[in-house]
Amino acid sequence: MSDREHTTGTGRLIAGVAWAVLLLGLWLWGREATDVGHGISGPKTGDMAAVGRPPDVRLPPARSPLGEALPQRLDIPGLGIQAPVVARGLDAQGAVDPPPYDQPGVVGWYAAGAAPGAAGTAVMVGHVDTETRPAVFYKLSALRAGHTVRVVRDDGTVAEFTVDDIQVVTRDRFDAQQAYGPREDGRAELRLITCGGSFDQASRSYTANVIVSAYLTGTVL
Repeated sequence: MSDREHTTGTGRLIAGVAWAVLLLGLWLWGREATDVGHGISGPKTGDMAAVGRPPDVRLPPARSPLGEALPQRLDIPGLGIQAPVVARGLDAQGAVDPPPYDQPGVVGWYAAGAAPGAAGTAVMVGHVDTETRPAVFYKLSALRAGHTVRVVRDDGTVAEFTVDDIQVVTRDRFDAQQAYGPREDGRAELRLITCGGSFDQASRSYTANVIVSAYLTGTVL
């Protein structure tokens, strides 16, 4: 189920037709990932409006992108998250294939896109919960601009990102280009995505997606 084959193109944003296909797959994931078929009853991330970036938050300058290296672990100190990362591809319907539900503590990285820390937008997805318990991104919507996200890479470096935007996007307003496209050209950016809004018992699905945007601001050797 995991896509563990990495070509020389891994770590770069897909261009042209391939990028359009990726956006279509991400759009499908953004709509279908909320159709979990099961979940802890009740709201999980709240029916909250887009958080965005408060005007009084001072953010550090962006660091120049790193070379390509595979992600091994995602750390979010403010949420107490230390999660292994696995490479993922697209499923038979062309949507991004998230980690299996029996691996609720695992984060999936879209391996055909940018590597975290390299130039472009790296995409990571994770579940908000399972049928019986919270999953890795249960508290993702609690992040705020200025919070730190770290990615441990297989070259021995730790890419440090600063959150600059948090959005809770309802399913009928999901826009793949806005969600996954670069915010500023030339930066190394990171997107963290999970289900959000409230859990609809009738449809057995969530009403929105939480989309966290961050950009590379430092490294730890």
